[in-house]
Amino acid sequence: MPHESSLLQAMVVLLLAAVLVVPLAKRLQLGAVLGYLIAGVAIGPAALELIHNPENIAHFSEFGVVLLLIIIGLELSPKRLWLMRRAVFGVGFAQVALSGLLIGAVAYFSFDQPIRTAIVLGLGLALSSTAFGLQILAERKQLGSPHGRLAFAILLFQDIAAIPLIALVPLLSGNSGADGAETGTSVVRILLCIAAVVVGGRYLLRPVFRMVARTGLQDVSTATALLVVIGTAWLMDLAGVSMALGAFLAGLLLADSEYRHELESQIEPFKGLLLGLFFISVGMTADVHLLLQEPLTVLGLSALLMIIKLPVLALLGKTLGGLDRSSALKLGIVLAAGGEFAFVIFQIARQQQLFSAELHSMLILAITVSMALTPFLIILIAKVLQPKAQPQSVPPEYEEIESDQPRVVIVGMGRMGQIVARILRAQRVPFVALDLSVDTIELSRSIDSMPVFYGDPLRPEILRAVDADKAEYFVLAADDPETNIKITELVSRLYPHIKFIARARSRFHVHRLLELGATPIRETFHSSLEMSRIALMGLGLSEARAQARISRFQQHDEALLAQQHQVFNDREALLQSARDAHDELQALFDADVIEERGL
Repeated sequence: MPHESSLLQAMVVLLLAAVLVVPLAKRLQLGAVLGYLIAGVAIGPAALELIHNPENIAHFSEFGVVLLLIIIGLELSPKRLWLMRRAVFGVGFAQVALSGLLIGAVAYFSFDQPIRTAIVLGLGLALSSTAFGLQILAERKQLGSPHGRLAFAILLFQDIAAIPLIALVPLLSGNSGADGAETGTSVVRILLCIAAVVVGGRYLLRPVFRMVARTGLQDVSTATALLVVIGTAWLMDLAGVSMALGAFLAGLLLADSEYRHELESQIEPFKGLLLGLFFISVGMTADVHLLLQEPLTVLGLSALLMIIKLPVLALLGKTLGGLDRSSALKLGIVLAAGGEFAFVIFQIARQQQLFSAELHSMLILAITVSMALTPFLIILIAKVLQPKAQPQSVPPEYEEIESDQPRVVIVGMGRMGQIVARILRAQRVPFVALDLSVDTIELSRSIDSMPVFYGDPLRPEILRAVDADKAEYFVLAADDPETNIKITELVSRLYPHIKFIARARSRFHVHRLLELGATPIRETFHSSLEMSRIALMGLGLSEARAQARISRFQQHDEALLAQQHQVFNDREALLQSARDAHDELQALFDADVIEERGL
C-alpha cells in the first residue's frame, strides 16, 4: 500500500507540474520542451524534492523517445530512407567525426584530460538529442523544412552511431576483460535481434494486425500497437542496442503497410505524454546545487560545447547538405546542444573509471543547460533572421490616379476584386480600382490593362483623387474584413450618397456591415452552396430536387440572418435562434420530401 501511494503521488506531481509550467512556458514563447525541463527541476531533488527517485521515472519515460522514433519510422519508407542515404551516412558521419575530433582535441589540449577520456568525451558530446531536436522542430512546424529534414538525417545517424560508441567505452578503459569471445557473442546477439525485428516486421506483424482488425475491438488494437512498441524495445534492450533505433526500424518496416495509420493513431497519444515525462526526468536529474556553486564553469562548458558544434553543423549543412545560410544556422542551433545518449555513454565511462564523479556531474549538467539554452537561441535567431520590411518602391504611374468619373470604385484587386473588375469592364461600366500591393497592380495592369492604382482608401486625399464623390458604388473586396468596415465607416461619412457592396468573412461581419448600411456578400457562401448541390446529386438526388433543396436552404438562411441581425449583440438569443433554425430547416426539408412524393 505505501508503494502504491507513493506511485500515485508521483503521478499527480508529474502531471500537475506539466499542466502548470508547460502552458506558462509556451505563453512566454519558450516552447514546451523548456517548460518540461523547468518543471523537472522544480519537482526534483534539487528544488522542492517532491520526487526522490528520478531514475525510476527516467527508465519509464524513455519509452517516449521509443514512441517518437517508431512514428518517424512509420512516416518514412525504405525507399525514402535509401534516398536519404547521402544525408544520413554522409553528413551524419561527417558531423559526428568532425565534432568529436574538435571537442576531444579541446578536452585533451586545453583541459589536460587523458587521451582515452578525451575520445569518449568528444564522441559523446558530438551526439545531439533526438527527442529534443525533433520536438522543437515539430513545435515550430519545421520538420518538413530543408534544415528539418537534414536534422532528422543527422540524428538518425547519431542513433546508429551510439551503438558502437557504447561498446567502445569498455575497450578504451582496458577493463573489457579481454574476452574476444564475449564481444563476438554480443555482436551475434545484436545481429540476431535486428534480424528478428526485420523478419517480424515484414512477415509477422501484417497478419497480426489483419486478425486484430477483424475483431473490430478498439482496445485490442491499442494493446497490439503497444505490444509492438514494447516488444521491440525489450528485444533491443536484451541485445544492448538502442531501443529507439529498434523502434525506428520496426516503424520503417511497417511504413508501407495498410495498417500504418492505425498504428500511428494508437501510439500518438502515449508519445506526447511520455516524451513530456522524458524531458521532466532530464530536468529532475540536473544537479542545480553544482550550478549554484560553479555557475561560470557550467555555463562556460555549455557555451563552449555549442560554440564548437554550431559552426560545424552550419558548415556541413551549407557545404554537404545544400542549405542556404539561414537554414544552415537554424540547423546548427537545433542540434548544437548535447543529447541523451551522452548520459548513457558517460555513465558507462564513470563505471569504467574513465571519468571522475565530479567530471561526470559537470558534464551531465552542462548538457542539460545546453538543452535549456536552445529555445532562447532559437527565439533570438528568429528575430535576427526575420526579414526587415522593405519599403515598397511604387512606380510613379501607379500613384498618378486617372479617373474618368467612375461609377464604381473597387477596393482590393485580389480574387474577388478581379472578377468584379472583369465583369464591369465587359459591361463597359467605368470604374477605378485601388490596391496596396505593387505586385497585384502590376499583374492586373499587364494582363488586362485594368485602371488599378496604388492608394489607401482610408486617406481622404486618395478618395478625392479617384473622384469618389461622383461614384455610385464602392465594392469592398479587401482580404481583411476590418479594413472593409473601416472604409465603409469613413466613406459613408464623407459621401452619404454612395452605396456599398462589401466582402464579409463571417456572420458577425455581416451584421456589422448591415449596421453601416452596406450590402454584405459572404465570401464562401455561394461556393459552399454549389459544393452542397453537387454532393446531393452525387448522393442520388435529381438535379431539380438538389437545386430545390439548395434554394430552400438559401432562402431560409437569408431570412435567419435578417432575423438574427435584430439580436446579434445578445449571445444567448443568437444561440437560441440558431438552435431553432436547425429544427425549422429540417422540418422544411421533410415537408418538401412529402410534397414531392404527392402525399
